[in-house]
Amino acid sequence: MGRDPSQVSKPPLDRLVPEFLDRVVKALDVCNAVSHGVESVRHYQKLAEIAVSAFEQRPIGDGQVRRAKKALNSLMLTLEEKEGSNHKSAERAWSFGRRGATNKDRAAAGQFRSLSWNMAKGWSAAKQIQAMSANLVAPRGAESSGLASPVYIMSTVTLFVMWALVAAIPCQERNGLSTHFPVPRQLGWAQSMVALQEKIAEEWKKKKEKTRLAGLLEETQKLERLGQSLIEFADSFHFPAEAARLDEMASQVAELADTCKKMEEGLVPLQQQIREVFHRLVRSRTEVLNVLDQVGKVSAPTM
Repeated sequence: MGRDPSQVSKPPLDRLVPEFLDRVVKALDVCNAVSHGVESVRHYQKLAEIAVSAFEQRPIGDGQVRRAKKALNSLMLTLEEKEGSNHKSAERAWSFGRRGATNKDRAAAGQFRSLSWNMAKGWSAAKQIQAMSANLVAPRGAESSGLASPVYIMSTVTLFVMWALVAAIPCQERNGLSTHFPVPRQLGWAQSMVALQEKIAEEWKKKKEKTRLAGLLEETQKLERLGQSLIEFADSFHFPAEAARLDEMASQVAELADTCKKMEEGLVPLQQQIREVFHRLVRSRTEVLNVLDQVGKVSAPTM
């Protein structure tokens, strides 16, 4: 593309490239929503750690159990994602990503170099993924041998990564998240993606049957399972507790503590990776816009 920028002004790239740029903009919003979601997961971790600290007190009595139960009830409440719920957030200005951006828009691209803006109140992760998948069709015939194929692959990989992140991490308005988008199975590079898509979709359907949809992260699911079990222990606790019950509780608390430790070690690198994806998307979009600028200069009439 860099050697012959004029190619992007010819079919089918004159349509595919703007669509790719539009998907990138939507992906930036998803990265931002997922980054906020990681902060929610961090909050889950802190609540679980409060419960662990209370349960580890010795001797354990009614006060410690009440404190642990309060933290776990808060954890269960924050894990809930009821139909149509919205996270509290401020409106943000939508000034980036209009198709056929002007020079002014491109100059303002520097504003989008960090995950710092809040999501609009009516913003929906599910609808954003659906919009990204619209008109995503594999090139056919002669188109498949040109630059249309790389552009399609970039769009598909971007869509898949955003979809997987939304499924794994709590995001604003995931109700109605699609569990399938078309990826041609005959393409060699798509085989692994199709297998992962099917596995993630199966797990999402299982979680959809439950009232809590905090995400498909293994650690989050462990918090839910262990938290519910320990709440049941707290509900039936009477001092002095039986040794067998205390041993069972201690085993679950140890597993909960281990899960919190893994989250402490893993959430920061995960957030850094999300930031890296965000910045790479911004750079890719800028590079493509630079090519479009070259095309505009070449095609501009001379005076």
